[in-house]
Amino acid sequence: MDKDTQHDIQTPEMKSVKNVFLVGAYQSGSAKEVSDEYLLELERLCDTYGVTVVGRIACPIKKIEAATYLGSGKIEEIIEIIKDLSVDAVIFDEEISPHQQRNLEKLFHKAVIDRTELILEVFAKRAQTKEAKLQIELAKVRYQLPRLKRLWTHLSRQSAGGGAHLKGEGETQIEIDRRIIKSRITRLQRELEEVKEQRSTQRSSRLRSGVPTFAIVGYTNAGKSTLLKALTAADVLVEDKLFATLDTTTRKYTLPNRQEILLIDTVGFIRKIPHTLVAAFRSTLEETVYTDILLHLIDVSHPSAEGQAEATYDVLKELGVEKRPIITVLNKIDACTNPGIMHRLRIKYPKTVAISALHGTGFDELMEMMMKELANLRKTVKLRIPMSHYALVSELTREGNVLSTEYDENDVLLEVSIPSQLEYKVTPFLFSSH
Repeated sequence: MDKDTQHDIQTPEMKSVKNVFLVGAYQSGSAKEVSDEYLLELERLCDTYGVTVVGRIACPIKKIEAATYLGSGKIEEIIEIIKDLSVDAVIFDEEISPHQQRNLEKLFHKAVIDRTELILEVFAKRAQTKEAKLQIELAKVRYQLPRLKRLWTHLSRQSAGGGAHLKGEGETQIEIDRRIIKSRITRLQRELEEVKEQRSTQRSSRLRSGVPTFAIVGYTNAGKSTLLKALTAADVLVEDKLFATLDTTTRKYTLPNRQEILLIDTVGFIRKIPHTLVAAFRSTLEETVYTDILLHLIDVSHPSAEGQAEATYDVLKELGVEKRPIITVLNKIDACTNPGIMHRLRIKYPKTVAISALHGTGFDELMEMMMKELANLRKTVKLRIPMSHYALVSELTREGNVLSTEYDENDVLLEVSIPSQLEYKVTPFLFSSH
């Protein structure tokens, strides 16, 4: 193992945090409700990580203070609240700068963590595959790099007699650690490129196979893994926690019309996802780019179902796949207590079906919609293929639906309906299409 791999720089307080206090912020009266929702989501993240929330507060702010994010009045209020609570750390629902983090820790006399750091720790705990672990580590070290001074502040507090001599050693150690982290970033990027090449090879093989693919996308905890398990009896983790699935799972499935497809379960999306994580998980999310059709799952039992659907679309736009064929799947209808949400979502999103993945309700309608979308993907083409490429004729006969066949000297004239995955193969032999 590399020396830089062994040298794991980790925020000391994350190892010992048990009880936390949550802080949110909003800039207008109408935004308080949204801030409260975000804090509830942050509490679920804490539950997923394994820490207990002992209190929370949503703070109105007129402007963000450069030094402390919050104004002095709100900081005093929080100090008074946490004084009577058993609190190991204060977690901000916003992304705060290293400078603000250090200042807040001095004022609270507690560790201060932001939403980004908590999500990184949750991901680090739940990653299973080599690629996911590499992506998390890369995101973590990029997050840690500008915060090295803060880490050494924590370590110096724990050391006895920390005078000028210790500070000098700390400064030197920061430089050493900075070099180690930069070296680690380079190594991780190299390893991720290797994994990405392997994934690309697998993807090319999948595309060549001509088997249509559906990516199951949606907000975290929308029920994607439950749907995959219900359809394919796949041995996948189904858990009522945020980010239960971090690794892409692909399973074969046969539709009622005997069409074989691949179903791909993807990492859940979330609002205010840290940019470091969007970048880190791009290669995992890219599975959605190379699929034929997206199944967008929405948990209609959640009070914020509409906001979560929009957050998912924001990520799809960032990936450039929002114009891909999308079937909107309204999930957990058995637990939905507000029919108005379903009505509004049906109006907003075309091609919508309602199901309960847990109970198997609505699957017939979902299958019909999937088969219909697949039929729309096929294209009828007229081809002139030389006999020297007869292997392609055989493949088209096997994978497509041949409408007519003629022979002209050394060429085969075909009119055939083919799946979109085969288009790149027939392009050189195309002479008209409709």
